[in-house]
Amino acid sequence: MSDITLSIRGLERRFASGEGELVILSGVDLDVRAGQMVGLVGPSGSGKSSLLHAAGLLERPTGGAVYVDGVDAWSLSDDARTALRRREIGFVYQFHHLLGEFDALDNVTLPQLIAGRRKRAARDEAARLLTLMGLGQRLHHQPAQLSGGEQQRVAIARALANNPRLLLADEPTGNLDPNTSGSVFQSLFEVARKEGVGALIATHNLELASYMDRVVTLKDGHLVDADVSARKV
Repeated sequence: MSDITLSIRGLERRFASGEGELVILSGVDLDVRAGQMVGLVGPSGSGKSSLLHAAGLLERPTGGAVYVDGVDAWSLSDDARTALRRREIGFVYQFHHLLGEFDALDNVTLPQLIAGRRKRAARDEAARLLTLMGLGQRLHHQPAQLSGGEQQRVAIARALANNPRLLLADEPTGNLDPNTSGSVFQSLFEVARKEGVGALIATHNLELASYMDRVVTLKDGHLVDADVSARKV
C-alpha cells in the first residue's frame, strides 16, 4: 500500500462564460501522504472548493486525474467511484450537519452501520474516536446540548468513523471563535496523525494554516507553495 493517499495530476476545471470560458483550475498537481496535513489557502473564488470537490469525487473535473489510494478514481463507474469515496474519504464541512435527533455517539455510529459494520463494533469505534476528540463525557448529548466547538469535534469523529485514508475539510472551523478554532484544529491534527490519515484542509486562517506540514495556495488556477513561516508543530 502506497503512503500517498491522494495524488492529483494535471487537474483542470473550466466553465463556459459568455463568449469564452472561465478557467478555475489549470494543470494542478498535488500529493498528500498518510499522516500529512496539507493546508489549502487562497481568496474566495480562487478554486479551493472546486479542487476539494474534484479530490473528493463529488464533481468531475474538466481534465486531469485524481488517484485515491492509487486508484484512478474518475476512470471508475459511478457505483465503483461512490464505493471508493465512502470507503476511503472522510469529509468535514464548515457546518457540522449533525442529525439533531441523535446523540453524539449515534451520529458517529450511523455511517459505520451504513457501511456494514456490526452495531457493537460501530458503537465501540464511535466512542473511541469521540474520546480521542475530547468528548468522552459527552457521548450521549444531542447536538443542541453541545457547544459549537463540540459539535464540530463530533463532525470530525464522524468523518473518521469508517477509517478513511483521506480527510478533506472545507473551512472546518469557519464558524468558531479564534480560541475554539485553535483547540478544534489541534485535536483534528492529533487524531488524524494518530490514525495515519492524510488531510487536505481549506482555510482562510493563516494562523491555523501554520500548524500544517505543508501549505499550498491557488493563484490564477495554479497551485504553488505558500510562505507560512511559523509552523506550530
